[in-house]
Amino acid sequence: MTIPVKVGLIGLGEVAQLMHLPLLSDDRRFDISAITDVSPSLVDYVAGRYGEPARHADADALIGDPALDAVFILTPDYLHAELLEKAIRSGKHVFVEKPACLTADQLRPILDIPQRSGQVVFVGYMRRFSRPFLELKKRLPSLADIRHVRVRDIIREAPFYVAQTRNIFRPIDSPAALLAEGRSRTQAMIRSIMGDHCAPDALRAYQVLTGLSSHSFSAMRDLLGPPNSCTYAVQHGGEVVMAVFDYGHFSALYEAVIDEVSRFDAGIEVLTQHQHFKVNYDTPYIRNLPTRLEITSSSDTDTNTEIIGPIYEDPFRIELDAFHDSIVNGTPNRTTLRDSLADLLIFKDVARYFIPPQHTRD
Repeated sequence: MTIPVKVGLIGLGEVAQLMHLPLLSDDRRFDISAITDVSPSLVDYVAGRYGEPARHADADALIGDPALDAVFILTPDYLHAELLEKAIRSGKHVFVEKPACLTADQLRPILDIPQRSGQVVFVGYMRRFSRPFLELKKRLPSLADIRHVRVRDIIREAPFYVAQTRNIFRPIDSPAALLAEGRSRTQAMIRSIMGDHCAPDALRAYQVLTGLSSHSFSAMRDLLGPPNSCTYAVQHGGEVVMAVFDYGHFSALYEAVIDEVSRFDAGIEVLTQHQHFKVNYDTPYIRNLPTRLEITSSSDTDTNTEIIGPIYEDPFRIELDAFHDSIVNGTPNRTTLRDSLADLLIFKDVARYFIPPQHTRD
């Protein structure tokens, strides 16, 4: 008989309600044993819906709960660094939603915290666990054969989809002062990278990088390794970002556009002289939408397209499989904190193009 991993969730907002709570509840390998959030009504709602787990007054109490095996950090990004440090020191396994932190300077000292033998600290990059993406990794030609890469996130944000598909509990009793403090701390953390004179739209562009773009940059690195550098980047209005990454004999072009058109056009394309590889992602806010890999090959006389998929398996569930496998079987974790540091360095490399020249930081 499998003994379930007892987990505690810190933060019960939209992503927790849409993704993590339903998946953990459906999976007999996990037991939702404790929860906490700054909203008392949200804690009560989630407790009533998911079997009355222990309700903790705050994150410190939950992390200190000796009954728990693992902690899920699903809070706003500005809290990740301090909660990661406490959770790692507790010796519990940790799942933290991306980004692990908002800046590389926050993450570096956390990497030096001693971890107990077998402790798993897992960063939630769910796109890297999509079956078509994993198939692309297997099929990818030699880097020497690649001529160009396109990576894109052209999307409408979650509320449009969620309003039509899921019943999300949105509390009204979260302390206003705490929410204001969160906004202020987030701005201060970003300004530590961007400078005090950075325009508001550039600050917003950095948040697009740490939120939406982190999925794509992480997947790009998983396929190709880290780029040599960002050779050019530009942002318009905070929610249109373009960047070009140098991989030596080829470039990777990244596009992010957040607009009000009801579509979700995200994916990766890899081009060689005779083959095009294309992975698509649809919105994660409608569960189990299909993902596919298309491989188009041409010779002098023929063109053929192979389609792997559509695959309906939820990447969030597959990453949960990987987290469990690392805990129970010691399978190497692909999305470690050290791995995620590379994304934070890319964010900084891209964001330097958003800073006025007279205020550019090293």
